[in-house]
Amino acid sequence: MRQAGQGSGNAQMVREFVVYLRVEKGMRPATCEAYRRDLEQFAEHLEQRDGLLLGARQADVSGFMEGMRGHGVESRSIARKLSCLRGFYRWLLMDKRIAHDPTVNIETPASWKVLPKSLAESEVSEMLERTAVAARASDADALALRDHAILELLYAGGLRVAEICSIREEDLHLDQARAQVRGKGDKERIVPLGRSAVEALERYLKLGRPSLVHSGVLRALFLSVRGKPLTRQWIWEMVRSTNRHASPHKLRHSCATHMVEHGADLRSVQTLLGHADIATTQVYTHVALGHLKQVHREHHPRGKRRAVA
Repeated sequence: MRQAGQGSGNAQMVREFVVYLRVEKGMRPATCEAYRRDLEQFAEHLEQRDGLLLGARQADVSGFMEGMRGHGVESRSIARKLSCLRGFYRWLLMDKRIAHDPTVNIETPASWKVLPKSLAESEVSEMLERTAVAARASDADALALRDHAILELLYAGGLRVAEICSIREEDLHLDQARAQVRGKGDKERIVPLGRSAVEALERYLKLGRPSLVHSGVLRALFLSVRGKPLTRQWIWEMVRSTNRHASPHKLRHSCATHMVEHGADLRSVQTLLGHADIATTQVYTHVALGHLKQVHREHHPRGKRRAVA
Protein backbone atom coordinates (compact mmCIF):
# COMPACT_ATOMS: atom_id res chain seq x y z
CA MET A 1 0.00 0.00 0.00
CA ARG A 2 1.25 3.49 -0.83
CA GLN A 3 2.33 5.41 2.23
CA ALA A 4 0.84 8.82 2.96
CA GLY A 5 2.76 11.61 1.32
CA GLN A 6 4.68 9.22 -0.91
CA GLY A 7 3.15 10.48 -4.16
CA SER A 8 3.37 14.13 -3.10
CA GLY A 9 7.02 13.67 -2.14
CA ASN A 10 7.85 12.33 -5.58
CA ALA A 11 5.82 15.06 -7.28
CA GLN A 12 7.69 17.77 -5.36
CA MET A 13 11.03 16.24 -6.35
CA VAL A 14 10.00 16.22 -10.02
CA ARG A 15 8.93 19.87 -9.88
CA GLU A 16 12.24 20.92 -8.35
CA PHE A 17 14.21 19.10 -11.03
CA VAL A 18 12.18 20.67 -13.84
CA VAL A 19 12.83 24.12 -12.38
CA TYR A 20 16.55 23.30 -12.27
CA LEU A 21 16.47 22.23 -15.94
CA ARG A 22 14.62 25.35 -17.04
CA VAL A 23 16.42 27.96 -14.93
CA GLU A 24 19.96 26.66 -14.45
CA LYS A 25 20.38 24.47 -17.52
CA GLY A 26 18.40 26.73 -19.85
CA MET A 27 16.47 23.88 -21.47
CA ARG A 28 13.52 24.58 -23.72
CA PRO A 29 10.00 24.16 -22.31
CA ALA A 30 9.27 21.19 -24.59
CA THR A 31 12.40 19.38 -23.37
CA CYS A 32 11.56 20.10 -19.74
CA GLU A 33 8.05 18.76 -20.28
CA ALA A 34 9.44 15.54 -21.78
CA TYR A 35 11.75 15.11 -18.77
CA ARG A 36 8.82 15.72 -16.43
CA ARG A 37 6.71 13.02 -18.10
CA ASP A 38 9.58 10.51 -18.02
CA LEU A 39 10.26 11.13 -14.33
CA GLU A 40 6.58 10.90 -13.43
CA GLN A 41 6.38 7.57 -15.23
CA PHE A 42 9.34 6.25 -13.23
CA ALA A 43 7.88 7.67 -10.01
CA GLU A 44 4.63 5.82 -10.72
CA HIS A 45 6.63 2.63 -11.27
CA LEU A 46 8.25 3.13 -7.84
CA GLU A 47 5.00 4.03 -6.07
CA GLN A 48 3.42 0.77 -7.21
CA ARG A 49 6.19 -0.87 -5.18
CA ASP A 50 5.93 1.55 -2.24
CA GLY A 51 9.10 3.31 -3.33
CA LEU A 52 10.37 6.87 -3.55
CA LEU A 53 12.58 8.57 -6.11
CA LEU A 54 15.12 9.31 -3.37
CA GLY A 55 15.30 5.65 -2.38
CA ALA A 56 15.45 4.07 -5.85
CA ARG A 57 17.87 1.19 -6.33
CA GLN A 58 19.61 -0.13 -9.41
CA ALA A 59 17.10 -2.99 -9.52
CA ASP A 60 14.26 -0.46 -9.71
CA VAL A 61 15.81 1.24 -12.74
CA SER A 62 16.54 -2.08 -14.44
CA GLY A 63 13.00 -3.31 -13.76
CA PHE A 64 11.53 -0.10 -15.16
CA MET A 65 13.50 -0.46 -18.39
CA GLU A 66 12.82 -4.17 -18.77
CA GLY A 67 9.12 -3.51 -18.28
CA MET A 68 9.10 -1.00 -21.12
CA ARG A 69 11.08 -3.37 -23.29
CA GLY A 70 8.60 -6.15 -22.57
CA HIS A 71 5.73 -3.89 -23.65
CA GLY A 72 7.39 -3.18 -26.99
CA VAL A 73 8.56 0.38 -26.28
CA GLU A 74 11.15 1.41 -28.89
CA SER A 75 14.80 1.38 -27.84
CA ARG A 76 15.12 5.07 -28.73
CA SER A 77 12.36 5.99 -26.27
CA ILE A 78 13.85 3.81 -23.53
CA ALA A 79 17.27 5.38 -24.09
CA ARG A 80 15.75 8.86 -23.73
CA LYS A 81 14.08 7.91 -20.45
CA LEU A 82 17.35 6.44 -19.13
CA SER A 83 19.14 9.67 -20.08
CA CYS A 84 16.53 11.59 -18.10
CA LEU A 85 17.00 9.37 -15.04
CA ARG A 86 20.77 9.73 -15.23
CA GLY A 87 20.49 13.51 -15.32
CA PHE A 88 18.04 13.46 -12.43
CA TYR A 89 20.23 11.32 -10.18
CA ARG A 90 23.37 13.26 -11.06
CA TRP A 91 21.52 16.36 -9.88
CA LEU A 92 20.55 14.64 -6.62
CA LEU A 93 24.16 13.53 -6.07
CA MET A 94 25.43 17.03 -6.76
CA ASP A 95 22.87 18.37 -4.28
CA LYS A 96 24.00 15.73 -1.73
CA ARG A 97 20.48 14.32 -1.36
CA ILE A 98 21.60 10.78 -2.19
CA ALA A 99 24.85 8.87 -1.65
CA HIS A 100 24.63 6.46 -4.59
CA ASP A 101 23.45 6.82 -8.20
CA PRO A 102 21.07 3.92 -9.09
CA THR A 103 21.63 4.46 -12.83
CA VAL A 104 25.35 3.57 -12.66
CA ASN A 105 26.22 0.46 -14.70
CA ILE A 106 22.75 0.28 -16.26
CA GLU A 107 23.10 -0.93 -19.85
CA THR A 108 21.81 1.36 -22.56
CA PRO A 109 19.37 -0.11 -25.12
CA ALA A 110 22.10 0.12 -27.78
CA SER A 111 24.07 -2.58 -25.93
CA TRP A 112 21.14 -4.96 -25.53
CA LYS A 113 21.36 -8.19 -27.48
CA VAL A 114 18.53 -8.42 -29.97
CA LEU A 115 17.04 -11.86 -30.21
CA PRO A 116 17.47 -13.14 -33.74
CA LYS A 117 14.26 -13.41 -35.70
CA SER A 118 13.44 -16.84 -37.00
CA LEU A 119 10.64 -18.61 -38.80
CA ALA A 120 8.35 -21.21 -37.29
CA GLU A 121 9.14 -24.80 -38.21
CA SER A 122 5.84 -24.98 -40.07
CA GLU A 123 6.80 -21.94 -42.18
CA VAL A 124 10.14 -23.45 -43.16
CA SER A 125 8.51 -26.79 -43.94
CA GLU A 126 5.97 -25.07 -46.18
CA MET A 127 8.72 -23.19 -48.05
CA LEU A 128 10.77 -26.33 -48.61
CA GLU A 129 7.77 -28.43 -49.58
CA ARG A 130 6.62 -25.85 -52.13
CA THR A 131 10.00 -25.73 -53.87
CA ALA A 132 10.39 -29.50 -53.53
CA VAL A 133 7.17 -30.06 -55.49
CA ALA A 134 8.51 -27.91 -58.33
CA ALA A 135 11.93 -29.62 -58.21
CA ARG A 136 10.47 -33.14 -58.27
CA ALA A 137 8.13 -32.52 -61.18
CA SER A 138 8.88 -34.55 -64.32
CA ASP A 139 9.39 -31.33 -66.28
CA ALA A 140 11.44 -29.55 -63.57
CA ASP A 141 13.99 -27.17 -65.02
CA ALA A 142 17.50 -26.38 -63.75
CA LEU A 143 16.34 -23.26 -61.92
CA ALA A 144 13.72 -25.11 -59.88
CA LEU A 145 16.30 -27.73 -58.91
CA ARG A 146 18.84 -25.05 -58.02
CA ASP A 147 16.48 -22.93 -55.91
CA HIS A 148 15.28 -25.91 -53.91
CA ALA A 149 18.87 -27.05 -53.30
CA ILE A 150 19.81 -23.54 -52.07
CA LEU A 151 16.92 -23.44 -49.58
CA GLU A 152 17.70 -26.92 -48.29
CA LEU A 153 21.37 -26.01 -47.81
CA LEU A 154 20.57 -22.70 -46.10
CA TYR A 155 18.34 -24.40 -43.56
CA ALA A 156 20.27 -27.66 -43.15
CA GLY A 157 23.62 -26.03 -42.46
CA GLY A 158 22.71 -22.54 -41.26
CA LEU A 159 24.94 -21.05 -43.96
CA ARG A 160 25.42 -17.32 -44.43
CA VAL A 161 24.34 -15.93 -47.80
CA ALA A 162 27.98 -15.15 -48.66
CA GLU A 163 28.86 -18.79 -47.98
CA ILE A 164 26.15 -19.94 -50.39
CA CYS A 165 27.63 -17.65 -53.05
CA SER A 166 31.18 -18.90 -52.54
CA ILE A 167 30.63 -22.63 -52.03
CA ARG A 168 32.12 -24.75 -54.83
CA GLU A 169 31.13 -28.06 -56.35
CA GLU A 170 34.22 -29.73 -54.89
CA ASP A 171 33.25 -28.54 -51.41
CA LEU A 172 30.40 -31.04 -51.36
CA HIS A 173 31.02 -34.55 -50.04
CA LEU A 174 27.54 -35.94 -50.44
CA ASP A 175 28.61 -39.54 -50.00
CA GLN A 176 29.58 -38.51 -46.47
CA ALA A 177 26.58 -36.15 -46.07
CA ARG A 178 28.72 -33.08 -45.40
CA ALA A 179 29.99 -29.88 -46.97
CA GLN A 180 33.15 -27.87 -46.47
CA VAL A 181 32.30 -24.21 -45.93
CA ARG A 182 34.53 -21.13 -45.83
CA GLY A 183 33.14 -18.52 -43.47
CA LYS A 184 34.25 -15.20 -42.03
CA GLY A 185 37.99 -14.67 -41.97
CA ASP A 186 38.31 -17.45 -44.56
CA LYS A 187 37.92 -20.00 -41.76
CA GLU A 188 36.79 -23.43 -42.89
CA ARG A 189 34.30 -25.68 -41.13
CA ILE A 190 32.55 -28.95 -41.84
CA VAL A 191 28.75 -28.77 -42.06
CA PRO A 192 26.74 -32.00 -41.80
CA LEU A 193 23.80 -32.36 -44.17
CA GLY A 194 20.53 -34.17 -43.66
CA ARG A 195 18.95 -36.55 -46.14
CA SER A 196 16.66 -33.91 -47.69
CA ALA A 197 19.55 -31.54 -48.39
CA VAL A 198 21.72 -34.33 -49.81
CA GLU A 199 18.95 -35.49 -52.16
CA ALA A 200 18.22 -31.93 -53.35
CA LEU A 201 21.90 -31.27 -54.04
CA GLU A 202 22.35 -34.60 -55.86
CA ARG A 203 19.42 -33.86 -58.17
CA TYR A 204 20.72 -30.34 -58.85
CA LEU A 205 24.23 -31.62 -59.65
CA LYS A 206 22.93 -34.36 -61.92
CA LEU A 207 19.96 -32.75 -63.65
CA GLY A 208 20.27 -29.01 -63.15
CA ARG A 209 23.76 -27.59 -62.97
CA PRO A 210 25.13 -29.12 -66.22
CA SER A 211 22.65 -27.11 -68.28
CA LEU A 212 23.71 -23.88 -66.54
CA VAL A 213 27.42 -24.29 -67.38
CA HIS A 214 27.82 -22.49 -70.71
CA SER A 215 31.58 -22.27 -71.12
CA GLY A 216 34.80 -23.18 -69.36
CA VAL A 217 35.08 -24.72 -65.93
CA LEU A 218 33.17 -22.81 -63.28
CA ARG A 219 33.90 -23.73 -59.67
CA ALA A 220 30.88 -21.98 -58.11
CA LEU A 221 28.22 -24.50 -57.14
CA PHE A 222 25.19 -22.34 -57.81
CA LEU A 223 24.95 -20.63 -61.19
CA SER A 224 22.61 -18.15 -62.83
CA VAL A 225 20.74 -18.75 -66.07
CA ARG A 226 23.69 -17.06 -67.81
CA GLY A 227 26.15 -19.43 -66.20
CA LYS A 228 27.54 -16.88 -63.72
CA PRO A 229 27.92 -17.24 -59.93
CA LEU A 230 24.85 -16.00 -58.07
CA THR A 231 24.97 -12.69 -56.19
CA ARG A 232 23.89 -12.14 -52.58
CA GLN A 233 21.10 -9.85 -53.72
CA TRP A 234 19.73 -12.48 -56.09
CA ILE A 235 19.65 -15.11 -53.34
CA TRP A 236 17.89 -12.71 -50.97
CA GLU A 237 15.24 -12.02 -53.60
CA MET A 238 14.77 -15.71 -54.39
CA VAL A 239 14.27 -16.60 -50.72
CA ARG A 240 11.86 -13.69 -50.27
CA SER A 241 9.85 -14.88 -53.28
CA THR A 242 9.07 -18.15 -51.47
CA ASN A 243 7.96 -16.39 -48.28
CA ARG A 244 7.74 -12.62 -47.97
CA HIS A 245 8.75 -12.82 -44.29
CA ALA A 246 11.82 -14.96 -45.00
CA SER A 247 15.45 -14.13 -45.75
CA PRO A 248 18.69 -16.12 -45.89
CA HIS A 249 19.58 -14.71 -42.47
CA LYS A 250 16.26 -15.81 -40.98
CA LEU A 251 16.78 -19.32 -42.33
CA ARG A 252 20.21 -19.39 -40.65
CA HIS A 253 18.65 -18.26 -37.36
CA SER A 254 15.80 -20.72 -37.83
CA CYS A 255 18.28 -23.56 -38.21
CA ALA A 256 19.96 -22.66 -34.90
CA THR A 257 16.73 -21.88 -33.04
CA HIS A 258 15.02 -25.12 -34.03
CA MET A 259 18.10 -27.16 -33.12
CA VAL A 260 18.29 -25.57 -29.65
CA GLU A 261 14.56 -26.07 -29.14
CA HIS A 262 15.03 -29.76 -29.96
CA GLY A 263 17.84 -30.13 -27.42
CA ALA A 264 21.08 -29.34 -29.26
CA ASP A 265 23.88 -28.04 -27.03
CA LEU A 266 25.32 -24.57 -27.68
CA ARG A 267 28.83 -25.81 -28.52
CA SER A 268 27.46 -27.91 -31.37
CA VAL A 269 25.40 -24.99 -32.68
CA GLN A 270 28.45 -22.72 -32.39
CA THR A 271 30.47 -25.13 -34.53
CA LEU A 272 27.70 -25.50 -37.09
CA LEU A 273 27.20 -21.75 -37.51
CA GLY A 274 30.90 -20.91 -37.48
CA HIS A 275 30.73 -18.52 -34.53
CA ALA A 276 34.21 -17.60 -33.29
CA ASP A 277 32.89 -16.80 -29.81
CA ILE A 278 30.38 -18.88 -27.83
CA ALA A 279 28.92 -15.59 -26.55
CA THR A 280 27.48 -15.00 -30.02
CA THR A 281 25.69 -18.35 -29.85
CA GLN A 282 24.41 -17.83 -26.31
CA VAL A 283 21.67 -15.52 -27.56
CA TYR A 284 19.85 -18.71 -28.57
CA THR A 285 19.54 -19.70 -24.91
CA HIS A 286 16.95 -16.91 -24.59
CA VAL A 287 15.04 -18.40 -27.51
CA ALA A 288 15.18 -21.84 -25.93
CA LEU A 289 14.01 -20.44 -22.58
CA GLY A 290 10.99 -18.87 -24.24
CA HIS A 291 10.13 -22.20 -25.85
CA LEU A 292 10.63 -24.00 -22.53
CA LYS A 293 8.25 -21.59 -20.77
CA GLN A 294 5.61 -22.18 -23.42
CA VAL A 295 5.97 -25.97 -23.15
CA HIS A 296 5.74 -25.69 -19.36
CA ARG A 297 2.57 -23.60 -19.54
CA GLU A 298 0.94 -26.02 -21.97
CA HIS A 299 1.93 -29.34 -20.42
CA HIS A 300 2.74 -28.92 -16.72
CA PRO A 301 -0.30 -29.74 -14.53
CA ARG A 302 0.25 -26.57 -12.51
CA GLY A 303 1.63 -24.47 -15.35
CA LYS A 304 -1.71 -23.36 -16.77
CA ARG A 305 -3.26 -20.16 -15.52
CA ARG A 306 -6.32 -20.60 -13.38
CA ALA A 307 -9.62 -19.63 -14.94
CA VAL A 308 -11.14 -16.51 -13.46
CA ALA A 309 -14.43 -17.30 -11.69
